[in-house]
Amino acid sequence: MPDKTALFENKKIRSVWVEAEEEWYFSVVDVVGALTDSTDPKQYIKKMRSRDQELNSNWGTICTPLEMIAADGKRRKIQSANTEGLLRIIQSIPSPKAEPFKLWLARVGAERIEETVDPELAIDRAFETYLKKGYTKEWIHQRLLSIRIHNDLTAEWESRGVKKGVEYAMLTDEITKAWTGMTTRQYKSYKGLKKENLRDNMSDLELVLNMLAEATTTEISKTVRPKTFEENAGVARQGGSVAGNARKEIEAKSGRPVLTQKNAVDFANVIELMAETGNDAKEDETE
Repeated sequence: MPDKTALFENKKIRSVWVEAEEEWYFSVVDVVGALTDSTDPKQYIKKMRSRDQELNSNWGTICTPLEMIAADGKRRKIQSANTEGLLRIIQSIPSPKAEPFKLWLARVGAERIEETVDPELAIDRAFETYLKKGYTKEWIHQRLLSIRIHNDLTAEWESRGVKKGVEYAMLTDEITKAWTGMTTRQYKSYKGLKKENLRDNMSDLELVLNMLAEATTTEISKTVRPKTFEENAGVARQGGSVAGNARKEIEAKSGRPVLTQKNAVDFANVIELMAETGNDAKEDETE
């Protein structure tokens, strides 16, 4: 589990990547210390838990002891939480520094409700988000098309009785292996990614070939009408192989590899990202 230390307003936030869960976990005491300026964040946490009985009763679920580098330089188990857990803890912090996060949560919640009423808003917001991250408009249009193609594929899987979650992931792995020669996790590792979305870090050509693999899988499935998971896996390999053959032909003609280690967005600590977004929400409130 690789460690990472980021800064939030000059305060160190320790974090660790849990490969099995594909999740970043953050030191709760570091986050609370940064958001409260408390000289004794451990004592602050005790008082916070005594004030919020619901938080206290779910503390064991929210927090997980994970090894991180302690102040003495040794590895010790530190109370840690993932993004969801941190957001729950932040709700119980009555501090001005916590307000941007609370505003961010409120805004995200309101947006999700609006998108339920008008799904087109989700597309518009996705477009704006990608623009802010520095993607070109051409790439964004292609990325949004890839979302529709992926949704068509998952809808087809659902109609064939494939179970959401693990089975979807396994079939996606079959497609990815067939056209890239790597599992999804290996492909992400090749690009130096962890929690980031793989498709968001694909080049134009990688994205096109991934769409070809998924669209082909959907079409073959509609024709073959697989009845078992094993049959669906076979169809996934066939669809991925079509894109895999296209990749090999492109590489033979161009003399260059299609798969690239380049990624679009470097990992940004979630604490810093939420703070920035929260401050945007705060500015919106005052306009």
